[in-house]
Formats: sequence, C-alpha cells, structure tokens
Amino acid sequence: MQNFYGYMRVSTLEQNNERQRAELLRWGIIEKNLYSDKQSGKDFNRPEYQKLRRKIRRGDVLVVKSIDRLGRNYDDIQEEWRYIVKEKGADIVILDMPILDTRTNKDLIGTLISDIVLQLLSYVAQAEREFIRQRQAEGIAIAKAQGRHLGRRANALPEGFVEVYGKIQSRELTYQQAAEELGIPYDRLRGIIYRYRKAQKKA
Repeated sequence: MQNFYGYMRVSTLEQNNERQRAELLRWGIIEKNLYSDKQSGKDFNRPEYQKLRRKIRRGDVLVVKSIDRLGRNYDDIQEEWRYIVKEKGADIVILDMPILDTRTNKDLIGTLISDIVLQLLSYVAQAEREFIRQRQAEGIAIAKAQGRHLGRRANALPEGFVEVYGKIQSRELTYQQAAEELGIPYDRLRGIIYRYRKAQKKA
C-alpha cells in the first residue's frame, strides 16, 4: 500500500510551521502522516525526520514544501535524496519546484535535468545558511564592540530572514506575508526589521 508523508521544518522554537502544514494538507497528506522538526537544517540528525525516515517504504512518497525545509547542507541533501529514492525506493515531491518530482521525468534527460536542479537548489540552500550565519556573526561583533548585551532573542535572525527582507524591500511581499513566510508573529517581524536596519546603519 502506497503511503504519502509530509515533512515540515522551521529553525527555532519561536517559529511556526502553519504555512507548510496548510500546503501539505491541501496537497492531500493526512494529519497523522505529517512530521515536523523545530531545528536547524545543518544536518539530518532531527528526531521527527529520523522517525519518518525509518517509516518510509518502497513506493511511498515524501512531500516537502521546499528543498531548504528538507535541509541546508549541500552534501547531506544529495546523499539523503539518493538514499530515499535509490535505496528506499520511495519518491520525493518538492512542492515549490515541480521538476523535483521523482514520480515523473524518469527518462535519461528528465533525470539529468532534475539532478542539475537539485544540485543548484541544494547549493543555494547551504549558501543562504552560511550567509545568515555570517550576518549573525557580524551583528554579534558589532554588539560586542558597542558593549551591548548579547541575548539570543535580540540577535538571532530567523532562518531565511535576509532573503525575505529583500522581498519586502522590492515590494514582492507585504509585512504580513513576510511574517507568514518566516513563521513568526507580525509584531515580532517589525521589531526584528527595526533592529536589523539600525544595526545596518551603524555597521
């Protein structure tokens, strides 16, 4: 019997996964087959993902909203993809990138194109993570230089913030849409943006 599973991930306990959950439910995943971690995507050592990994069988389908929700380490994403598809014999569907649907495009050219797209998106996911870490390190250095207290809540940016902030600047997203994208409350996003802009001016 073929089973469909959905996987969700956010990086911190403060973030919520409701947008991912809504899309997976809309796609057709039943609630009991949804797995979620609130943990960094730096590796796959996450409790709910590991539970899901053990549950998947040949012919099953794993559905994820975007490749960076699956993970943010280039080599690990490639290896995990190969394990699920080749060794487990299951399929993977990435909702934000329809070409990354292993149920289709199984001919040689289709497989080649999918592999190239997977490698590119895996690289982007890791690059964004490294960029976020760099910006956080710069922010901490600035705070230390100015003798400010370093509290996690005040300094840590939500994962994906820099990209989403760029979309706010280019008017691709409203503040409300950006808050939903990051999985944080609207008021908290405004506060983060205020502090971020202030730090940028002082940098």
